[in-house]
Amino acid sequence: MDKNSFTPSEESLDKKGFNRRRFLGWGLATAGAVAVGVVGEKVVRTANESARKEEALKDITESLHKLTSQFGLRPEENAIVVNPEKQELYVIQNNKIIEIYPVSTSKNGVGTQKGSERTPWGTHRIKEKIGDGAPEGAVFVAREQTDRVVDIIKNPIDTSEDVVTTRIMWLQGEEPNINKGEGVDSHARYIYIHGTQEEGLIGSPASHGCIRMKNKDVVELFDSVPSGTLVEIQAREYCEPRL
Repeated sequence: MDKNSFTPSEESLDKKGFNRRRFLGWGLATAGAVAVGVVGEKVVRTANESARKEEALKDITESLHKLTSQFGLRPEENAIVVNPEKQELYVIQNNKIIEIYPVSTSKNGVGTQKGSERTPWGTHRIKEKIGDGAPEGAVFVAREQTDRVVDIIKNPIDTSEDVVTTRIMWLQGEEPNINKGEGVDSHARYIYIHGTQEEGLIGSPASHGCIRMKNKDVVELFDSVPSGTLVEIQAREYCEPRL
């Protein structure tokens, strides 16, 4: 008998009134519809992400020009641009945004003065990377990993602690008298890109000067950029005006 043929009993209803061929056909059609739906969602999501990156690129054109013309950024090199106005961090390569991460910069705004607890603006580099291999939520004190691992708070709660978690990328200012030198030195101010316990506050200004990231995001960024990577923290004048 041909393996694709059906006996009369298979074609007709079984003892419980169940038509197997119709059920199989319905199941295959449903599975196909689900698969098409999943693919469609991925296409829409990819298109939305591409549009978002293109839109964000308009805001950082001047910053990219600055990094290229003044600091020798080559197209094949990764760079980072932080937009405090949008609370976003962009990873750049070949003059394109390849990743967008939400962040929290200082709740006191942008500024470079020592003791201001503001996020410094201008060009920096990643001077040191600290914490490779640490578990998510691992707490660092004075850049040393402790035995403490905190639970990540997903709700928008401001705790009494400013806990540094998971990874640290310690920034060094590159612009004398702006973010480098006496009274304004970002490295001496201990300005980091780092993980935070307070993930529920990511996307709004909440730090004491550093750039906070979600813990999974800071691990991903840490693994994707080397020490020496240029980091531009925008002041408002470096944001491209929208048309």
